[in-house]
Amino acid sequence: MLVVSHTGRRESLEAACEVITRLRAEGVVPVLIESERRDLLGFEPALDGLASFGEVAPEDIELVIVLGGDGTILRSAELVRGASVPLLGVNLGHVGFLAEAERDDLGETLRRALARDYAVEERMTVDVRVSVDGEVTYESWALNEATVEKASRERMLEVVIEVGGRPLSSFGCDGVVVATPTGSTAYSFSAGGPIVWPNIDAMLVVPLAAHALFARPLVVAPTTMLAIEVQRRTDGTGVLFCDGRRTHELLPGSRVELSRSATPVRLARLQRGAFTDRLVRKFDLPVAGWRGPVHE
Repeated sequence: MLVVSHTGRRESLEAACEVITRLRAEGVVPVLIESERRDLLGFEPALDGLASFGEVAPEDIELVIVLGGDGTILRSAELVRGASVPLLGVNLGHVGFLAEAERDDLGETLRRALARDYAVEERMTVDVRVSVDGEVTYESWALNEATVEKASRERMLEVVIEVGGRPLSSFGCDGVVVATPTGSTAYSFSAGGPIVWPNIDAMLVVPLAAHALFARPLVVAPTTMLAIEVQRRTDGTGVLFCDGRRTHELLPGSRVELSRSATPVRLARLQRGAFTDRLVRKFDLPVAGWRGPVHE
């Protein structure tokens, strides 16, 4: 099992040590990223002889145990991209919407992971391709969202939005977010986009501070090809962010195409509850006074 942690935090180091010790006791080989392996050995020298992820193929990993917030889970998804290995997140951050368990439940989480007592849920991802004058210059992907944003605070980004091969609208803006249902509770949510239940296949388009009468969030079918063109009259450059982790400069005239990826991210789920309950728990929503349906 691959153990990924935020080794810049003591709480995460302590949790990683606990996980590694438990896995070894159960006869499971813990695997670590080389940089995190060095950090852990500096924190706890007794944890020697740990396998390095660079020496183990992603296809040989049964499960990724992620100790941290959503950012650490996104980093883990990047590490095993293309492999069928699921990710099991233990939240050590703030909201931790992608995480399945909390720090206080770590012992029980490990017990169920070792017993393979979890369901695997596939989450849609988006393929991203950048081209200039018909020549592809960059390709990437995103689990939460891909955003096209202005590179300079004092300048506006001029874009044209295309949906299904047809132009929809052009405007000046700070940027545009294209999100998956998984990402609808992340950047898209902060920008005023709708929350989309994860069992719905869709893509969201959310303009950022657009100077236009029609700049509402859009929800389109997952089979739709979306494109954002940076107009040549843009003063300056833009920047593409994929999950806030991978970036690429966008020159005027750049075209960013976004479509559903054939490679999903697989999340290990321990709880079978409704997504509504997750929203209430993560956002601490008030539900006092709810009585439920009346049963005769």
